[in-house]
Amino acid sequence: MAKVNDKMTTLSIKQLAAEDEYPDLSQHHNHMYISRVRTLDKKLRERTTSSLFFVCTPTQFCVDILGHPFIMTVGCVAGDEETYEVFKELLDPVIEDRHGGYKPTDKHKTDLNPGNLKGGDDLDPNYVLSSRVRTGRSVRGFSLPPHCSRGERRAIEKLSVEALGALSGDLKGKYYALKNMTEAEQQQLIDDHFLFDKPVSPLLLASGMARDWPDARGIWHNDNKTFLVWVNEEDHLRVISMQKGGNMKEVFTRFCTGLTKIEELFKNKGHAFMWNEHLGYVLTCPSNLGTGLRGGVHVKLPNMSKHSKFEEILKRLRLQKRGTGGVDTAAVGGVFDISNADRLGFSEVALVQMVVDGVKLLIEMEKRLEKGQSIDDLIPAQK
Repeated sequence: MAKVNDKMTTLSIKQLAAEDEYPDLSQHHNHMYISRVRTLDKKLRERTTSSLFFVCTPTQFCVDILGHPFIMTVGCVAGDEETYEVFKELLDPVIEDRHGGYKPTDKHKTDLNPGNLKGGDDLDPNYVLSSRVRTGRSVRGFSLPPHCSRGERRAIEKLSVEALGALSGDLKGKYYALKNMTEAEQQQLIDDHFLFDKPVSPLLLASGMARDWPDARGIWHNDNKTFLVWVNEEDHLRVISMQKGGNMKEVFTRFCTGLTKIEELFKNKGHAFMWNEHLGYVLTCPSNLGTGLRGGVHVKLPNMSKHSKFEEILKRLRLQKRGTGGVDTAAVGGVFDISNADRLGFSEVALVQMVVDGVKLLIEMEKRLEKGQSIDDLIPAQK
């Protein structure tokens, strides 16, 4: 404050030019920087959602995260379901940039009928080591993990434990709260590659997702260890179906069946999942809107991965690769984690179909290269 003419005056944010309020993102490599500088204005700065999520909250996340030098990151997160509507002038361009031109007027497609998937039960097990499909879900009426209160997080856990506890048959399982986990249980989950630990990535820390760790976080899995749910990690729920071998059809069927049953159980308790016809399923990170689905296989491609057109072929198939240990890990023994590159604008069935068809083609190419034969006639057109 400053005393002027015996009166106390305060400089209001409304008196400052929007340009004066821009964070310096010139060294950043993310969609937030590209979109923000052309959309942020005074009106946007003065808005808030009903849960009091301000534009400055995702902005600090953007400032803290420079982005990957070779991978365009998003650079912002949502605090609640309203975020995507209240700050649409900011987030619509981010979504359009991230999801290949997806327009504010576009409508998303949802298809969780595994009967619509063609094939998928015949991926060559000599090349495909394991198959997995995962997605996230947000419970309507609660803030998202970057913005939720301790009480909200605990309420999500309570609802999840009750809902998952009602699953039966092949989906029947047990919940393990991180804070109550014994050393033996923890080691077993590590050995099964199920355990998620306290976030150390700047992406998660800067967004506030590690607050009160490990309070109200946990892991549930069925007795067969083929269906897994993470509670209160990056999203309210992270649902995963997986198994050894190349039967993606079976994995996807379990995924769809389990998701449908979980949604029914939550609805029976008066809580729906966040969804709308434009964005599909609403999740914390704009990169996961729509299906939130990542269907992938660990597949051996030692020859194909050395081919000069490997990256181009993946792009044409709308697929992406990473090491089997994650985004920043190198492939070991020519084994890659190959998955769909898209999330929004394509249905769940369509995305898994891309993985099934694309991996079949990659294996066919790998077999050709093993024999020293050309793959030029197999190179696909852009999907």
